[in-house]
Amino acid sequence: MNTFKKVSFLFVLIVLSSCSIKKNEIVAHRGAWKKKNLPENSIAALRHAIDLKFAGSEFDVWRTADDSLVINHDSHFNKLLIEETNYADLIKFKLSNGEKLPTLHEYISEGMQNNKKTLLVCEIKPSEISQERGKKTAVLTVEIIRKLKADKNTCYISFDYEILKQIRQIDPKTSLQYLEGNKSPKQVKADNINGIDYHFSVFKKHPEWIQEAKDSKMILNAWTVNEPGDMDWIIAHKFNYITTNEPELLIQRVKSKK
Repeated sequence: MNTFKKVSFLFVLIVLSSCSIKKNEIVAHRGAWKKKNLPENSIAALRHAIDLKFAGSEFDVWRTADDSLVINHDSHFNKLLIEETNYADLIKFKLSNGEKLPTLHEYISEGMQNNKKTLLVCEIKPSEISQERGKKTAVLTVEIIRKLKADKNTCYISFDYEILKQIRQIDPKTSLQYLEGNKSPKQVKADNINGIDYHFSVFKKHPEWIQEAKDSKMILNAWTVNEPGDMDWIIAHKFNYITTNEPELLIQRVKSKK
């Protein structure tokens, strides 16, 4: 079997295993934090998402100046630019619940505990220093997740297309979803990226992409779906996953449509 056929075969296996069953499953955006007023991306928010048995819990990865991988949404933490700050300086400041800024190792370790359902949805943030730095962050992230034997419990998402292509080079089997919303499903699939995770407004602008992704056996995910009307629209179109800051509300909407 030549290289192209091997890659294509592996891609088919990925999408078939990832997409065959799940419809309208809920991904808690930055964990399940809002209802209990937990810090976003905290270990407590992750634990709550797992305890509620949501299908996924999303989190964001940055790399510090001294190459620590940490979990935070914004590029700054307590007014410090993460990429230009050492980890020891970042953890001088606590999250609102008293937790320190979690490392990727700590976060994934917790995410593997007593977790039989919740997928760890790892967003690797594009570097604000250079694209090459972002790609290196992706490689280091995959290495840690492999060491923790969490690769089968993790999928990767990013706004940086090159980050996803980098991950595919080092892991032909893992599930990848592109976030930016500027490529058709066919364009994404051509690069062996097996999912699209676009803002719901992109799908309203390009509704033909929904069926195109389904026909291509790709994962369909939408972010960040917080309003009941938008939830109902996505539910009606039977996406694989729906990412939201309101997972408790969304689960009620999904159940009401069954």
